[in-house]
Amino acid sequence: MPMNGSNICISVALITRNRPESLNRSLSNLRSQSVQPYEIIVSDDSDPELASQTEAVAKSWNCKYISGPRRGMQANHNCAHTACTGTHIRTMDDDHEFPEEHFKIIQELVESDTHSVWLVGEYNQKSTDTSIMQLPGEVQPRGFRKPIVNYDDCYAISDGSAIYPRNIINKHKFLEYFKYAGELEFGARLQILGYRIRYSPRTYIIHISDAYHDPREIQVSSFIGSYLTYAVYKKKL
Repeated sequence: MPMNGSNICISVALITRNRPESLNRSLSNLRSQSVQPYEIIVSDDSDPELASQTEAVAKSWNCKYISGPRRGMQANHNCAHTACTGTHIRTMDDDHEFPEEHFKIIQELVESDTHSVWLVGEYNQKSTDTSIMQLPGEVQPRGFRKPIVNYDDCYAISDGSAIYPRNIINKHKFLEYFKYAGELEFGARLQILGYRIRYSPRTYIIHISDAYHDPREIQVSSFIGSYLTYAVYKKKL
């Protein structure tokens, strides 16, 4: 539930596919947080032989389980977002964990600015005390990511570490053509539409698996995201 005296209700929109053990680990970590989200939606794209196991895991942690569209990650994100009823939506993947007080900090960030999209960085599971946090990046003219220029008003988005006001997600969806890296286009589109995207260093996520993504698919998605950003969106400025 939201913190005392707050009207902010943060929904978690979690997407998963064929990884019930990883999902269980992520949800166990999430449920250990001192401040809990308003609700957790698990949208599952699993194959039939793993769907029932995934559903059992989600329900064992008191989450709402829904069947995903099985049309790729971006479509599953849209499905999870649509099912949320909170004032804000915190995106999440099935291989994420959080440091202590993560959701308390997220709640405070949103309360400080309820209209912006908030971003956090991430460490991977092999990080050490000297590791550098990986930050969401902005799409560059030739595709892929470049470092954020203005942390308080950028066009970076990361699928699993963004917090959106629900009114934004109600109006704007991920383009489901993209299998991967669709967030590169989405961040630029939101900025052009006048929304503010802010990065906070106060907390982060921990990526606990090394999922394989087809490099060719990532390259194609990055190129198309770059084309839309620099040949279509930014020409309107």
